[in-house]
Amino acid sequence: MTAFRSRRLVLSATFSVLASVLSAVVPVASHAAAPSAVAAASPTALFAEPSTAMPQPPEVAARAFILQDLSTRQTLASRNPDQSVEPASLTKLMTAYLVFQALQGGKLSLAQELPVSERAWRTGMTGASRSFINLNSRVKVDDLIKGMIVQSGNDATVALAEGVGGTVEVFVEMMNRQAQVFGLKGTRFANPEGLTAPGHVSTARELSIIATRLITDFPNSLPYYSMKEFTFNGIKQGNRNLLLFRDATVDGLKTGYTDAAGYCLIATSRRPTAGGERRLLSVVLGAASPEARANESQKLLNWGHSAFDVVKLFDANQPVTTAQVWKGQANTARLGRSTPVVVVVPRGQGASVKTTVTRNDPLIAPLSKGQAVGSIQITLGAQPWQTLPLLSLDEVPQAGFMGRMWDALRLGIQ
Repeated sequence: MTAFRSRRLVLSATFSVLASVLSAVVPVASHAAAPSAVAAASPTALFAEPSTAMPQPPEVAARAFILQDLSTRQTLASRNPDQSVEPASLTKLMTAYLVFQALQGGKLSLAQELPVSERAWRTGMTGASRSFINLNSRVKVDDLIKGMIVQSGNDATVALAEGVGGTVEVFVEMMNRQAQVFGLKGTRFANPEGLTAPGHVSTARELSIIATRLITDFPNSLPYYSMKEFTFNGIKQGNRNLLLFRDATVDGLKTGYTDAAGYCLIATSRRPTAGGERRLLSVVLGAASPEARANESQKLLNWGHSAFDVVKLFDANQPVTTAQVWKGQANTARLGRSTPVVVVVPRGQGASVKTTVTRNDPLIAPLSKGQAVGSIQITLGAQPWQTLPLLSLDEVPQAGFMGRMWDALRLGIQ
């Protein structure tokens, strides 16, 4: 009788496990809220914050600044990066983003001619930046882009805004919606050109994110930003970014000035490294003069390129680890990154870099290629340095009913 009771207990436990297995196999409707169609990313998520082990940057004579490494998505240095400031003509970076977005979507073409409204013409008469486009004329989009970027023309900028949005007001709404998509919390636009207006504000950090998204999403914009001069209507104007004339590695990006903002410059520099090339982006806000904003930006870029070593840890699509997958048509999946895993560290400390992997075990199929399944923690000695999402490099479809039931049983017993 004792043996019989023992067998009954084992069978009861087995059926209990099977019941839980079947409930795991049969799909259950989720009550979780569906994700938004356009998720707003955290503005800080685009770049890893600077570690306390970072070397000290040079003294920068400006109200606020930030230096970003676009190749590794690391913030190298900053001061007052989240202070609310007037962005002046740096506003035109968001305007340019929407213009290149419209070009990509076929809403505009470079050869298309846009009308110059009285509003665009009058805005050009306000302040010092204009492209000298004539009232009621029609100007090619390509020339308007050059006027906006090289000459910082307020008239060309408004003409483009009207061409994309229909009206300036609609275009400004588009600018603010795009800022929300980027996850920007401290940026609000009141116009497309950057003239002083109530509530027209941003921050050094968020301006760096707009600039990064522009040259990442639309690399075809960079040739415009590296142009040193542009002639329209017989009037030649030079690019106000003095670094284009002084440093061959600088290929952008935008200057800005108003009485309230001071002299501002977002500059980007690309220099070769042992493994390829490295791009830095500096944002300097509130300098005392055009010369000062160029000098302080150059100082930051030179420091960023010289004070760090580049360490490549893994190639693109190189497995960092292989993990077991449950309930899938394959038993394992390779985990890694679709882009190279590269970090910059203080010069001479590359040998101290180590990585550890954290997985969201158990990994249950289906897995899609590129799905986040954990994280890669990068340390410099004992110092936390950077954390990156660990992605599935393989697509693993769900197994059939019997395969899912068998793996569910094994998971239940574990």
